[in-house]
Amino acid sequence: MFFPSLLRTTSLSLLLLPAACTQTPMESSSAMAAEQRIAAGLSSDATDTSGYRLGPSQDPNGIGKYYQGRQIAHVMGHEGAEWLERGDRQEEEGTDVLLRELKLKPTDVVADIGAGTGYFSFRISPLVPQGKVLAVDIQPEMVEYLRDHKASNNAMNVEPILGTVQNPNLPKAGVDLVLIVDAYHEFDHPREMMRSIRNSLRPTGRVALVEYRAEDPNVPIKRIHKMTEAQVRKEMEALGLVFVENSKALPQQHLLIFRRQ
Repeated sequence: MFFPSLLRTTSLSLLLLPAACTQTPMESSSAMAAEQRIAAGLSSDATDTSGYRLGPSQDPNGIGKYYQGRQIAHVMGHEGAEWLERGDRQEEEGTDVLLRELKLKPTDVVADIGAGTGYFSFRISPLVPQGKVLAVDIQPEMVEYLRDHKASNNAMNVEPILGTVQNPNLPKAGVDLVLIVDAYHEFDHPREMMRSIRNSLRPTGRVALVEYRAEDPNVPIKRIHKMTEAQVRKEMEALGLVFVENSKALPQQHLLIFRRQ
């Protein structure tokens, strides 16, 4: 949503801003770079054993790359950062409820993937006073923003990290919770990203994946920026992540929890 989202989080299909979902996606430098990488990596209509396929875009809001049968969405670049901090976000998304549902411990190390402006990173910071928040984005502008705003948010345990579209650069077996809010559906290398994320988890570590519910036609989000629980589980389980639960606490989004096998 976002991001990324990329979070979307650019969200990570470009560590993505978690937020291109309700707007016409910007043709940002991030999105264009993603398409160039894709064109260089696969020939038209090619498939590989990792579940990727190139083909004509079935949705104009997506890129011409598919993973496990799902078209990957465009991402929003840093140009749309203000949208992440909109005043009605807490009410619209239930962000306070999300933080409560994560059941964080004071010593947890949390990775916020597609951190963007730090909307979640800075809110998580006081919840893990003896731990830290690894705020990951692939856009240098967002990483700089996070560094510049740590002090003003009294969040010195937030550690900004510049990642790539294939690797969030997290410590191996060093993370208790990975949070991805409205960003995963925009990752242009979802398999590689999630493999790296899985390897970053401690033995009891969890992934919390938040996506708008595609099963609900009343959720006012473009279809390509929504995911079904079944699709998310299919993609996570293919990489050795075990489904734990789908919290129903959020007004419009899935909160899907996974752990390592």
